[in-house]
Amino acid sequence: MTSFSTTALPQRVEPSGVTSQAQQDNHRLRLFSGNSNPELAREIGDYLGVPDGPRVIKRFADGELYIQIQESIRGCDVFLIQPTCAPVNDHLMELLIMVDACRRASARQITAVIPYYGYARADRKTAGRESITAKLVANLLVKSGVDRVLAMDLHSSQIQGYFDIPCDHIYGSPVLVDYLRTRNLGEMVVVSPDVGGVARARAFAKKMNDAPLAIIDKRRSGHNVAESLTVIGDVVGKTAVLIDDMIDTGGTICAGARLLRQRGAARVLCCATHAVFSPPASERLSEPGLFEEVVVTNSIPLGPERHFPQLQVLSIATVLGEAIWRIHQESSVSSMFR
Repeated sequence: MTSFSTTALPQRVEPSGVTSQAQQDNHRLRLFSGNSNPELAREIGDYLGVPDGPRVIKRFADGELYIQIQESIRGCDVFLIQPTCAPVNDHLMELLIMVDACRRASARQITAVIPYYGYARADRKTAGRESITAKLVANLLVKSGVDRVLAMDLHSSQIQGYFDIPCDHIYGSPVLVDYLRTRNLGEMVVVSPDVGGVARARAFAKKMNDAPLAIIDKRRSGHNVAESLTVIGDVVGKTAVLIDDMIDTGGTICAGARLLRQRGAARVLCCATHAVFSPPASERLSEPGLFEEVVVTNSIPLGPERHFPQLQVLSIATVLGEAIWRIHQESSVSSMFR
């Protein structure tokens, strides 16, 4: 895994003075991680100089969870770091119980730091009698006692409005952009794998020195099944960089890469914040001659069984750590990305 200090982000200013009020306030900052991504939590703690706090998480014989915070957090700003990735129901319930434990321990403010927000794709009804699970999860978090949510690259921006509490929405693009700038990409075109991702791809292309934009027009024949039809834009002889928020089974992104190769792209890379990598994603993405690189972040932990030669994993700990620090200091989070 590669970690980059992004030039797009202002560097955190350490509190000055041994007895300064700012430094005293820093002692009120607490981080706790669940079981979904403790390594990312440790990296965030290293950036902030705040350790991952002691807690006990165990299961009883019947499968019920037990969680105990093992230090005083009375009057503290508590940040619970827990992407709700697979197994999503277990990790979501774990987060809710951690929130309840912190609320009952008299924490001043509880922020749920959710680098990957599970159920985000169930954000609207596409047929009768369907649930809008993204809204249900937001309701559960609010009712559990969360005061604020910090999320990264939500599948759709309207999910912010599902919360009746402040929701800070940040992006992994600074880390991806900084990495691509270290690569000799030559003449580049940013490609959206579908019409719905055009705004994301356009914003990314602007950060890449106003690179040209192309769009893949596709139609779905079912869940996790996509049929690519055509490319809108010029990709002949260029380095095509596919941009998406997540890669699940890899069907969409791989179909897009094959189409780009057929339309004359010299090189194909793909970038995504969330590496969901449901089977058979790793096998599809590692197909010889398809992708030169597959660049993702560590918002979701990837075990060695899901690694392949073209994979490059970047750390988002700096971005999340900076956002946590700004929330704790009650300063602007959005200005990180201007």
